[in-house]
Amino acid sequence: MLVPAARRAAVRGKLLAWWDAGHRALPWRFPQDGADPYRVWLAEVMLQQTQVAVVVPYYRRFVARFPTLRALARGREEEVLALWSGLGYYARGRRLHAAAREALRRHGTLPASREALLALPGFGAYTAGAVASIAFAIPAPCVDGNVARVLSRLFLVEGAPAAKATRERLWALDAELVPRRRPGDFNQALIELGATVCGKPEPRCARCPLASLCAARRAGRERAVPPAAVRRAPTRIEVACAVIDRRGSLLLARRPPDGLFGGTWELPSTPVEVGEEPRAALERALDERLGLRVAAEDAVASVDRVLTHRMLRLTAFRCRLRASRRDARLRWIRDGELDALPLSTAMRRLLDACRSRFRTAGSARPSGGARSPGGVSTARSLRDQLLFD
Repeated sequence: MLVPAARRAAVRGKLLAWWDAGHRALPWRFPQDGADPYRVWLAEVMLQQTQVAVVVPYYRRFVARFPTLRALARGREEEVLALWSGLGYYARGRRLHAAAREALRRHGTLPASREALLALPGFGAYTAGAVASIAFAIPAPCVDGNVARVLSRLFLVEGAPAAKATRERLWALDAELVPRRRPGDFNQALIELGATVCGKPEPRCARCPLASLCAARRAGRERAVPPAAVRRAPTRIEVACAVIDRRGSLLLARRPPDGLFGGTWELPSTPVEVGEEPRAALERALDERLGLRVAAEDAVASVDRVLTHRMLRLTAFRCRLRASRRDARLRWIRDGELDALPLSTAMRRLLDACRSRFRTAGSARPSGGARSPGGVSTARSLRDQLLFD
């Protein structure tokens, strides 16, 4: 055993008492006997690498449209990704949809088994443990970044949490600590403690219910453990995008399902290599990849977008379409249709910048109408918003 019985009991008792005394009221949290497995799972997927404050409005919109597992399974992937737009890491949305269909086909619902959950698309050890414990009261460990930080300090585990040996030790510690009674509350309390008290780089030890049990604090190493992750310099990527107009409609292209912004729609675009002329690169790539022969003209607008490991600069060029072929990846978009499509935040901002440039030039009609969450107005025509002829 890694944790003596007396210490296990002390950690459990203090942490659950702290949880019971008050925790954040979040829309996906339920009493242990009333948890909705589907909504617990949805929240856990959305929260991966995303802050709580960002997730809350997305979660509310998503459950309003897809309130049950069955509703999600019957939905179209494009509609799922449209609701996911702006949340990032779009593969999560695609795997969520695929797992809903698979769970319904195999089990008729989400299965009440960690092993069965792990067999579904997108379920890793953390997600399976979180859903099993919170939704089904199964004593399963689940170690995310918050939990890893708490356990590293509590037991003075010196290594980087991402290292294999350290990761295995943290999971083993968590597996011993999770109680048979109230495992979901215990796991949520560990996550809550890491998110609100045992933060990085400055833990709020005076507020911590486990301060008297913390080995790192006793050793004066609570700020040094765990070691800060070494972040690599972000890769700079320049992207050239084509604004192509046909009688008031805008031509969009769908990205491949894998990779950056996978499955979303965008202005037809291409990365630009160092030293390459953007307009020439755009003309060549659109011809080779999509069968679009265009003449790229002046630049309309640019936006910068910083992602985890990338710094993007997207530049839109007005283009004249000379020839094209039928391609399922291409679609002409008219008034009011943008909101129904999955668009990345970067692409929405570029479209917004194009519209602003057009207004500044003095050609736009008076503004009006509601704005979508992504910032693209749907009350005016696309020609008024985005096009420049």
